[in-house]
Amino acid sequence: MALISLKSLGVTMSAPLFSNLDLTIGSGDRLGIVAANGRGKSTLLKCLTGEMEPTSGEITRTRGLRVGHVEQSVPPDLLDRTFHQVVADALPPDQADSEMWRVDVALDSLDVPEPMRDRPMQALSGGWQRLALVARVWVTDPDILLLDEPTNHLDLARISQLEAWLDALPREVPVVIASHDRAFLDAATNRTLFLRAEQSPVFALPYSRARQALDEADASTARKFERDMKVAQQLRKQAAKLNNIGINSGSDLLTVKTKQLRERAERLEDAANPAHREKSAGAIKLANRGTHAKVLITLDDAAVETPDGMVLFRTGKRHICQGDRIVLLGRNGVGKSRFVTMIRKAIVEPDTVQNVKVTPSTVLGYSDQALAGINGDDTPLSMISRRYDVGEQRARSLLAGAGVVIEMQEKKIGVLSGGQKARLMMLALRLADPNFYLLDEPTNHLDIGGQEALEAELLTHQASCVLASHDRSFIRAVGNRFWLIDKRKLTEVEDPEGFFREVAAAGGWKAKDGHLQAGM
Repeated sequence: MALISLKSLGVTMSAPLFSNLDLTIGSGDRLGIVAANGRGKSTLLKCLTGEMEPTSGEITRTRGLRVGHVEQSVPPDLLDRTFHQVVADALPPDQADSEMWRVDVALDSLDVPEPMRDRPMQALSGGWQRLALVARVWVTDPDILLLDEPTNHLDLARISQLEAWLDALPREVPVVIASHDRAFLDAATNRTLFLRAEQSPVFALPYSRARQALDEADASTARKFERDMKVAQQLRKQAAKLNNIGINSGSDLLTVKTKQLRERAERLEDAANPAHREKSAGAIKLANRGTHAKVLITLDDAAVETPDGMVLFRTGKRHICQGDRIVLLGRNGVGKSRFVTMIRKAIVEPDTVQNVKVTPSTVLGYSDQALAGINGDDTPLSMISRRYDVGEQRARSLLAGAGVVIEMQEKKIGVLSGGQKARLMMLALRLADPNFYLLDEPTNHLDIGGQEALEAELLTHQASCVLASHDRSFIRAVGNRFWLIDKRKLTEVEDPEGFFREVAAAGGWKAKDGHLQAGM
């Protein structure tokens, strides 16, 4: 049964975000929505809730439908409330006393520890804030659940928990997920909508298989378009020949035939559909100046410590060599970010970190998950032109190519979207012309096209790097060495799959007596 039906739906801002969208969402659907940054995913979700009116088309909802919408950001008025209050406040006033038990059920289903429930939202990590928003919506008992970038700020353990939680939901409750997390989409969805400005195809497949089907469909459309254009060109050539003969001979029959051939060519050209070409959100390009050194960094049982000096783990004797793409694996809090900080300090401040030796020719390209390398009060134009001495005209061209349009180049960086900031950071890395990259959560804020471009650049340039990431697809695509931090030890493992399985098992869920229980 369809709970929501869309007919010829379209939304236009300065340009069409999507148009002619026909879609039904019903029981059992786990629908993934895929599009580039700023191309209409959040807008479509708002149309589904009724918060926003489409430019064209119709939306039909079943009578009395309760739509639960988990947005990307925490409303400011919730930040001073506790986790428990944020969820409890979502209950209708007439249910607040008699239905308060529902709050504890929702929090238990998401495995929220008791001490966490009394903390104010502003004191929580981004991941726990996301789960608070999920619980706040779920406690209202929605008929359909909409999730906007639900894995943002979640570590792998919480992502696995969320996947299992979604899988355990009643199948009659459809779930619609807008996300750039490819592995999450594969695990959590059974249909995929590729949102496009002209036609938005839907496949009854999870993301990876749907993407393959989409690529094949686009290739078929491209081939047909080329064939149709060739036929149209041949018809026009024939028409031109007959027209010349008709003029010389004065034949009315040839004149009519010429007109018919031209009309056939025009109909063919009008009906021909070129393959979709995704408008780039901005190019991501990296550099690798290279080095003759085989070993870039030597770790001689270095201690990775907290800021107050407590040892988290020791590295043992290890080498980071040219061409290594080392992925750090481990749960939150084991010291991945502290390890990255230690390596950065050893490169930036030579001879200041004990038992870490850096080859002098090593040139660092560094980006942390908070994008601390860019100042929100600066402007993109002044940052690039000043920091890299490229001149204003060159800076403007580079910024435009990276997706920061002319009208945004002299505005404060703080007003840029997350995707624009991430691409600005990637441009800064490229201009630094490093031969070694330290990247902490580099795919944060990047759409799928951006993630794939970053992967391709790291592989194409054979960049040496150390990465910390929760993006399983990115880890699988890029890593060629894997260092696991566990039980205060760093060990090298063959691949990340064992760690992924362990995290999923530890964060799993099981149904018991009709309630969701945290897996032991």
